[in-house]
Amino acid sequence: MTKRVLATISVVSLSALALTGCGADDSGSEASKEVTVWMYPVIPDEERSAEFWSGVEKDFEAAHKGIDLTIELQPWDNRDEKIATAIASGTGPDLVLLGADQALNYVDIGGLKPVTDGIDDVDSFLAAPLDAVTFDGDVYGVPIYQTATTVAYNKALFEAAGVDELPTTWSDVLAAAPLLAEQGVAIFDYSGSPELTLNLSFYPLLWQAGGSVFTQDGTDIAFDGKEGVAALQFLLDLQAVGGLPTDAATKNNAVEGGPLALGSAAMGSVLTQPQVAQMQAALGEDTVVVGAPLKDREQVAFGTPGVLSLTTVSEDDAAALTVANFIASPAVAHELNIAAGNYPVRTDVEAPADDEVTLAFVDALSYASPGEIFPEARQVMAALAPHIQAALQGSVSAEQALADAAAEARTILGK
Repeated sequence: MTKRVLATISVVSLSALALTGCGADDSGSEASKEVTVWMYPVIPDEERSAEFWSGVEKDFEAAHKGIDLTIELQPWDNRDEKIATAIASGTGPDLVLLGADQALNYVDIGGLKPVTDGIDDVDSFLAAPLDAVTFDGDVYGVPIYQTATTVAYNKALFEAAGVDELPTTWSDVLAAAPLLAEQGVAIFDYSGSPELTLNLSFYPLLWQAGGSVFTQDGTDIAFDGKEGVAALQFLLDLQAVGGLPTDAATKNNAVEGGPLALGSAAMGSVLTQPQVAQMQAALGEDTVVVGAPLKDREQVAFGTPGVLSLTTVSEDDAAALTVANFIASPAVAHELNIAAGNYPVRTDVEAPADDEVTLAFVDALSYASPGEIFPEARQVMAALAPHIQAALQGSVSAEQALADAAAEARTILGK
């Protein structure tokens, strides 16, 4: 993936002018030792999430008597709008959990402060999560966890179709698809609903083909090149031989109640560990095999760090960074990974478990891309998704779908 740089155009629904002057003095204040963190449902179970973060508050305050920590649990819905409004009004959190692309958007409009010199034991962190939130030489978040996705197979369906080796490349998938289709099984569970992030559907295929959404400097669109056409054509070729679910153009990526759990699709290529657990619950642990990410020209999967970013609302940066470093510390980070089903961002943090499935996901981290980190990334994704759907619905060819999407995306870039 390409190195991210700051661009001049913001895509968050908030102007730079609205943020001007909302930051406080960076020097900190003896009278202000209150720190507020906005945390999101990285621990899916609501009760377990509340219990975990309440424990973090208590443990932190016991170790840091001069700082009053409040961790507010926020919903995923309307996250960006709420963060942007809160920062603009100066009433938002001191620290907020962000993904890498979000962090860039808020940096671009002046909503975050760098934490380059404020990360404890920085040499213990893996390079990839730090690099994902490094813009113009400054780090804009303390990584606390890493997500990962990879491939999982229903090996019984492959065996029933006479496929002796599980497919690991695009060529393998294309070769095996007709054999499974004869059994009434789609080899590849693809989800084409435009509401679904392309990070969990089309983008990994684009990256595996050697392509990218943007040019390296982020000033133009690249997904309409030969690599993008190859990625979309791969899906259309599978569809033509019965290799995709019949509703691939409109379906979401739910495992429970979907083709993977029902045994009508043989493999998912961008699955999380909780989704694999759902497959195991539906099919039996012995039936599900977890493998490495698929490969074409490249072997790539989606995986992004979660970081605690310091907002311009913060009035005591030292206190806020004390909180961020506490949550990122090996002991807390390890427990968070266990509770959330995520993975370490540090070399001194153990994997959350040592079972075969967990270790396969840890291995997949070496292939993880945090996505297309440019200010316009989310708008471009929204423009591209319906055109991919149109191709899957048979309305246009792969080449025409991407050309139409690129023309629309270039208007977003102002080109």
